[in-house]
Amino acid sequence: MENTLDGNAAAGMLQEIFPFEMTLAQVTCTGCGTTNVIGATAAYMHGMGTIVRCPSCDMALIRIVHARGRYLLDMRGVSVLQMKEG
Repeated sequence: MENTLDGNAAAGMLQEIFPFEMTLAQVTCTGCGTTNVIGATAAYMHGMGTIVRCPSCDMALIRIVHARGRYLLDMRGVSVLQMKEG
């Protein structure tokens, strides 16, 4: 798939949704159980939105669409989201 970047590329869009630094948040994949920081995942960005995928099994962890002034967020690929304080 074209426009493949690391998870840090999704930082701007994620920062508009979450009030903390999401690239440092850890996500556990529901598919393979691997835990990575979002900055170490694969991000696919295109006109329709952004898909953040597991670097181990390629499962879609997070899907984000920004349309008509709203964000649509699908995180069914994430079994656990861990954030550090401060």
